[in-house]
Amino acid sequence: MDKDRIAGSAKVIKGKAKEAIGSVLGDAKMETEGKADQVEGRVQNAVGSAKDKVREVVKGK
Repeated sequence: MDKDRIAGSAKVIKGKAKEAIGSVLGDAKMETEGKADQVEGRVQNAVGSAKDKVREVVKGK
């Protein structure tokens, strides 16, 4: 598993927590930052997934 997939998943989790806290506190900025973190994490996870697929093709799996 590529390190980008791990980091991306962590960002998604962090973003969900941040969004939830922002929602509970009524902090729209924090809620929006949480959503942005989730998007960034999903993109990073997709990049890591693509890297993994390239490695599989190169290795002939």
